[in-house]
Amino acid sequence: MILVLKENTTKKEVEELLKRLAWMNLQAVSTEENGRYTIAIVSGADEHTDFKQFAVLPHVENVLPFKQKFKLAGREIKKDRTVIHINHHSIGGGTLAVMAGPCSIESKEQIHQTAALVAAAGANILRGGAFKPRTSPYDFQGLGEKGLQFMQSAAKKNNMLSVSEVMDPNDIDLLSQYVDILQIGARNMQNFSLLKQAGKSNKPILLKRGLSATYMDFLMAAEYILQTGNLNVILCERGIRTFETFARNTLDIAAVPILHELSHLPIIVDPSHGTGMRNIVPPMACAAVAAGADGIMVEVHPEPDKSFSDAAQTISPESFKNMMISLRQIGKVVNIKVL
Repeated sequence: MILVLKENTTKKEVEELLKRLAWMNLQAVSTEENGRYTIAIVSGADEHTDFKQFAVLPHVENVLPFKQKFKLAGREIKKDRTVIHINHHSIGGGTLAVMAGPCSIESKEQIHQTAALVAAAGANILRGGAFKPRTSPYDFQGLGEKGLQFMQSAAKKNNMLSVSEVMDPNDIDLLSQYVDILQIGARNMQNFSLLKQAGKSNKPILLKRGLSATYMDFLMAAEYILQTGNLNVILCERGIRTFETFARNTLDIAAVPILHELSHLPIIVDPSHGTGMRNIVPPMACAAVAAGADGIMVEVHPEPDKSFSDAAQTISPESFKNMMISLRQIGKVVNIKVL
């Protein structure tokens, strides 16, 4: 259920009310919008609960039921779109977040060179894999902590944020030391133990859509993170498997306006994994911005054909630079600022 609090309720009064609800064995999360607080009771109450008893709690103005199963990801408790602020950068709010970098961090030289090139072209978040979930156990699995150290220094040098995938709950603390955003990959979208542990890290979480996930599946996975109290979740459309086999995946551009309709969370698009085809990445990135995406995530390598992983979908720095020029032109039309 949703507790709509009175207009002048203070943060301290909200905290006291949350403690009281916890004493009642109810799990609740508070949200604030335009200076007004709402509390979502996400567990401990069911259809047999008497809603009237909550109306007499201090500071409660109204009690409403949830209409959707995704209680915290939906727009019932938060009408405005969420903007995530990280170290003077933001995701959402009308400025395009551009995440770019190699699929795998291969060396210190490679990640520093890539960071400098993509930052100069307009990227503000460096992506790179230190722990790689590969289809074959014999493929390159990443450099681990050493790779994270290389990426952290490259990001700081170029005034960028950083994002990298976490695959194991035991690695969350390690990655949290080095990166600004933790990524949950498509294969782990429904790894609920990982989702909950990642949420508890209080790091912003980039959640990728599963290979065959519906919108409901996707938002319910986000709910596992949100219910920990971590409201900084970024949704990522990265293509789904359909009957089509020519491209690696089918990039669902319609997911952008649909998820904006269903959820307040920012939504980015990954056209690299979404297509698996280097030449198709720039036009699909343009399509994502035209559809209203809050950001894009693109794989870039100084020498794409020599990439240790995902070479076929990795674009060159020159291609990325030209793509950014196109994105700025499209951004003007749809009122999205592209740096």
